Amino acid sequence: MYDISTRERAVTLLAQGQSLHAVSKEMGISRAAIRSWQSRLEPRKRAGAPCPRCQDDPCPPGEPAAYAYLLGLYLGDGCINAHRRGVYVMRFVLDTKWPGVIEACEAAMHAVRPDNSVWRVRKQGCFAVTGSSKHWICLFPQHGPGKKHERPITLEPWQQEIVDAHPWAFIRGLIHSDGCRITNWTTRMVGGERKRYEYPRYFFTNKSDDIRKLFTDTLDAVGVEWTTLARGSDPFNISVARRASVALMDVHVGPKY
Repeated sequence: MYDISTRERAVTLLAQGQSLHAVSKEMGISRAAIRSWQSRLEPRKRAGAPCPRCQDDPCPPGEPAAYAYLLGLYLGDGCINAHRRGVYVMRFVLDTKWPGVIEACEAAMHAVRPDNSVWRVRKQGCFAVTGSSKHWICLFPQHGPGKKHERPITLEPWQQEIVDAHPWAFIRGLIHSDGCRITNWTTRMVGGERKRYEYPRYFFTNKSDDIRKLFTDTLDAVGVEWTTLARGSDPFNISVARRASVALMDVHVGPKY
């Protein structure tokens, strides 16, 4: 997407002492792209990028932690659509309030398919982070017709192995897509005086029973306690509110940024 002269100019500006943020803002190029040029200036060749799942001896993606994060994002807010000539497009529509999440999504897509295009399309209040590849459906076999909560969602054994090895990356992806960290408050009597008491908690909301179970099973695996909060008769919300569990989530996930 960018010629060598553009890449060289960005790297030169960094070498002159400008910050990554300043160069990104001046040139209108994502920080993730500029950061990658510091270690590799030449564009990657797009031909000859084998799919790890289409080989005679299938193997996990090259950066499994990035894949676990991207899998969590995809199960929450991602979609895959057929394009043309056998190419599929993966897309995430992410709020501009969370530039860090947008960068993390873009970086994960680059890490999982480094030889394929990834780009952003600015829309009102959001960015559509989009990547094209013939192999998205190989790497994300949960793709299918209809909404995710209207069809079964299960992980392949090789996907479960990656989640088991990188549970926090998977949890972080799910929180960054369909979750949040908020501060609740209540009041209580202290020394005869009613005082306000605040406490943080995490929420994850998804209509799919299967996706919620993948989330809670992974929380169980890392020792996070959780409860289900129903809206009427719909148990769409998973809450993490116990102090020790919130502290653990803060270490490995944290609020969106």
